[in-house]
Amino acid sequence: MGKSTAHLDGTTWPRWLLLLALLGGNVALALGPWSVRLADSGPVSAAFWRLFLALPFLALLARGTGQRLGGIPRRTLLFVALGSTAFAFDLSSWHIGIGMTRLGNATLFGNAGSIVLLFWGFIVARIVPRGLEWLAIVCALGGAGLLMGRSLEISTETLIGDLFCLAAGLAYAVYLLTLQDARKAIGAWSLLVWVSLFACPVLLVLAALNGEPIVPTDWTPLIVLSFLSQLVGQGLLVFSLRHFPPLVIGLALLTQPAVAALYGYGVFGEVLGALDILGMVLLGSALVIARGSGVGQEKKPLPPVT
Repeated sequence: MGKSTAHLDGTTWPRWLLLLALLGGNVALALGPWSVRLADSGPVSAAFWRLFLALPFLALLARGTGQRLGGIPRRTLLFVALGSTAFAFDLSSWHIGIGMTRLGNATLFGNAGSIVLLFWGFIVARIVPRGLEWLAIVCALGGAGLLMGRSLEISTETLIGDLFCLAAGLAYAVYLLTLQDARKAIGAWSLLVWVSLFACPVLLVLAALNGEPIVPTDWTPLIVLSFLSQLVGQGLLVFSLRHFPPLVIGLALLTQPAVAALYGYGVFGEVLGALDILGMVLLGSALVIARGSGVGQEKKPLPPVT
């Protein structure tokens, strides 16, 4: 744990600091749903402000790290526009689901893109799952079934919330697949700037179609959401992700549903039973295995955006 690793700018960072950044980024992202619940602008509008308020700071980070914001090939921008549209649907669907289901469920289903990519990899490579990959499939189906079944016991609305979050996970997988090459071409910070530029108008239209108030009466939850999710969460993950193998990233990802379930219980009174915990363990195990598998995923993935 005392070993060091070299950063891209030539600076050597202690391994423990990189691990702390990886965990801190996941914790910051896990706190995002709290702000979404408190925002009075509407869930899709909150997604718009999450991106829009952070945009100037992301642009400064891109320029400060030497990543270009202009001169990007038209074909690359076309794929970024397509991926950004998928990202807008991901955020809008996830934010709606956050208000309808338990926070632990929302965080797990919102990160289901890793499992979707695993299945997609089998289709593209035309291979049959083997060993732990079969285990991931069984855990994913079993965990999702348990969590959705428990949600249905609470109310139909809670189950619908799970489905919104699962749809968000599917949209995020499309986002990742679409932007794999773009990330390599223009860099993570520059890509986040362009994704925000393309996604913000889509989110604004979706919020208007949903009949939501766009401008909040209380800006505090939205400022906290933008700061924690887009700047602190994304920043720490961009800083740390390249230094860890997919399996470690998958294990760190499990801090998100754990933190969300913890404050879901403490703040919103969301009680988890034994079957809920079993479902979370199964689905979380599937996420770890999917992240650890190289099938259908690039070696240096985009950071989670939940």
